[in-house]
Amino acid sequence: MARSKTSASRLAAARSAGTSQRQLRVGEELRHAIARLLERGELHDPDLAGRSITVTEVRVSPDLKNATVFVMPLGGRGEAEALAALKRAQPYIRGLVAHEVRLRFAPRLSFVLDQSFEQAGRIETILRDIAPHGAGEPATDPATDRDEGDGA
Repeated sequence: MARSKTSASRLAAARSAGTSQRQLRVGEELRHAIARLLERGELHDPDLAGRSITVTEVRVSPDLKNATVFVMPLGGRGEAEALAALKRAQPYIRGLVAHEVRLRFAPRLSFVLDQSFEQAGRIETILRDIAPHGAGEPATDPATDRDEGDGA
């Protein structure tokens, strides 16, 4: 399975933040296991029925006993209901994950809404707003630059 650029960049950022290779591997394995459970519809909660939930990242503590699961409902609607349903189902999900992922201890799962998409949107808006104003230099025309660089 190919990793997306976002996943690869998060792994690189996590590595530089002091996260061990084992934590990263276990986090990815947990993310895949939880995503499969949600995809198969093994949770029979009415607040999750017919709802697609994306597991964007799982961060595991150094002792591998706690895991923070970052989720986002598809379309971003009904976030509070989905998060509440996942928190209610946490012990059940933990048990199912324990059977799928071979670890000495099944980690305690904490579900959190992933705010990274909103943060990225805010940063993009800020950058778009300041880009035309730039660093005080007037924008150059690529056609003019090309003529000057010819040496003619």
